[in-house]
Amino acid sequence: MAIPVRNEAERIAPCLLALEAQDVAPDEAYGVVLFLNNCQDGTGAVVAALRPRLSFPLRVIERSFAGAQAGWARRAAMEAAAAWLDAEDAPDPAILTTDADSRVPPDWIARNRAALRGGADAVAGRIALDAEEAARLPDALHARGRLEGRYEALLIELAARLDPEPHDPWPCHGTASGASLAVRLGAYRRAGGMPALPVGEDRAFVAGLSAIGARLRHCPDITVITSGRLDGRAPGGAADTMRLRCAEPAAPCDPRLEALPRALVRILWRRRLRRLHARGALARTARWAPLLAIPRDEAERIAGLGEAGAVLAAIEAASPRLAPRPLTPGDLAPQIRRAAALLGLIRAAQHLGAGGWRARIAALRARGRAGPAPEAAPSVEGGGIG
Repeated sequence: MAIPVRNEAERIAPCLLALEAQDVAPDEAYGVVLFLNNCQDGTGAVVAALRPRLSFPLRVIERSFAGAQAGWARRAAMEAAAAWLDAEDAPDPAILTTDADSRVPPDWIARNRAALRGGADAVAGRIALDAEEAARLPDALHARGRLEGRYEALLIELAARLDPEPHDPWPCHGTASGASLAVRLGAYRRAGGMPALPVGEDRAFVAGLSAIGARLRHCPDITVITSGRLDGRAPGGAADTMRLRCAEPAAPCDPRLEALPRALVRILWRRRLRRLHARGALARTARWAPLLAIPRDEAERIAGLGEAGAVLAAIEAASPRLAPRPLTPGDLAPQIRRAAALLGLIRAAQHLGAGGWRARIAALRARGRAGPAPEAAPSVEGGGIG
């Protein structure tokens, strides 16, 4: 397990005690690497005092580096964990990572391992803000967060139903946070490791996994509690985002939150391109490239990339017609209503199937020809029609 740490004297104890409380089988050993990055607040002393209470092996690495940033620190922590796994010759090795200001639930390791045993190469969990810290945030920020969360959930379910991925079935989520990631060691290495980026290293890592064809499970039953503070340690991170939204309530939403028609276009294009790739027909660029305004030579280069994840990412980056157009907070409520209505129709259609819809239409037509049903006629409720 790998945890980057910078000036977390107040939060590192709850983080480590949550790991101590893990409910795992006796033969499922785990160790923790703490990478203390430019700590100047006594974090190391807190860890040393707590160490006798911890039953798991703990390795503490302390570094001072003027150019340090979040991605560099997480990569260093994960590389140290990978080297430890190599030295131990661990069977089916995997690296889990969380944040020093986060608390994982008692079944965090067990659920991640279960998802990996189920065929995933990597597992992403959800995050929730610490309730006490969240209570101190402005009501307007919470209201916006609820709207964004609701709309994101609708878009994710639409994508999961219209373009399902076998390794990541519905229910799933769209979070890719360093607060809760697990990855098989082999997949970690094939993806090139954690990118040493100042901001967004977790999302970039997930994109790298997709580019090599790794099976990422967005597990809905893994939730980690993380800090709701506005004075974060990583410039451009979650704390900075929340602070910006407090100062500028109309700041654009996450780029993933687009107007429903545009989101549907993206989902359906992904489905079409994924199917062309699966049939080996993506090289016939005349079938898709002109519609996405991608030059022929660039389309041919993209078609030769190999894995579907790499191809889809390259197409979305190259096509001006698929460039993200994020919403503003004021756009969310009407988009939520439209998405919920559409999703209701899709759920019903998938529940009934083609045969069910034909039976219902035939019944309605027959009733229309026969006139109103007599009052004594049996109800269709519970009768298998709907």
